[in-house]
Amino acid sequence: MESGLYVVATPIGNLGDISQRALAVMAAADLVAAEDTRHTSRLLQHFNVDVPLQAYHDHSDARAQARIMACLAANGIVVLVSDAGTPLISDPGYRLVREAQQHGFRVVPIPGACAAIAALSASGLPTDRFLFEGFLPAKAGARAARLQSLSAETATLVFYEAPHRVVETLEAMVEAFGADREALLARELTKTFETLRRAPLAELAAFVAADSNQQRGEIVLAVSGQRGRDQEGELSDETARLLQRLAVELPAKRAAAVVADLTGLRKKALYDYLLGLKD
Repeated sequence: MESGLYVVATPIGNLGDISQRALAVMAAADLVAAEDTRHTSRLLQHFNVDVPLQAYHDHSDARAQARIMACLAANGIVVLVSDAGTPLISDPGYRLVREAQQHGFRVVPIPGACAAIAALSASGLPTDRFLFEGFLPAKAGARAARLQSLSAETATLVFYEAPHRVVETLEAMVEAFGADREALLARELTKTFETLRRAPLAELAAFVAADSNQQRGEIVLAVSGQRGRDQEGELSDETARLLQRLAVELPAKRAAAVVADLTGLRKKALYDYLLGLKD
């Protein structure tokens, strides 16, 4: 195995989700840089992997990074892991990756579990476009302002949230996005008490507030983007004008195909709209 910094994804709960490649890389490592060495030590012990561990997190000083760079400079293999899931996804590490790249060392991703992607895959919400927002501000005012700034976003929104703030956050989402905006609670993914519940925001907020068990563990919230008239099946004025103008120059099917490519709308619906105008 070549020298370099290996960014290794670890399970978010179920240890069966570790990949064979991840285990092979960790077993070959000269050093494992971990967000929490106690947490990672238990993982390594479970798989009988015995390698040197070093803490590396947002509050690590220059000496921690220097030790990692020295290992790379000596043609070593360094593994970077977070407490769970894919490192750098709302976890520390990007400064180390940049430093390694700037010194010409290989940086190799070893893919695997990621809570945000796992939640999206089972959400039933649109996934052609999504915006990962990580953790919202802890203070109520800043949180409300951030959510309000996202209220017109049409992509599906994905958040991580601390269990002790999830009720307040869902209530703030109702205020910012409206009671009927569809959302998903994904809690304790891959673990024994996993929850996946999709519902309008007001219903979801009431469900979590009424059950203290839903206010525990690791939480992902996914919220549908704002749906305009195009998404609901009625063309916006701008799309209708574009379609009608193209239909003057092109056959109806071709005009519908062009607008479908530009907007992501269904070609048949656009073609039927033009036929309706002709009738």
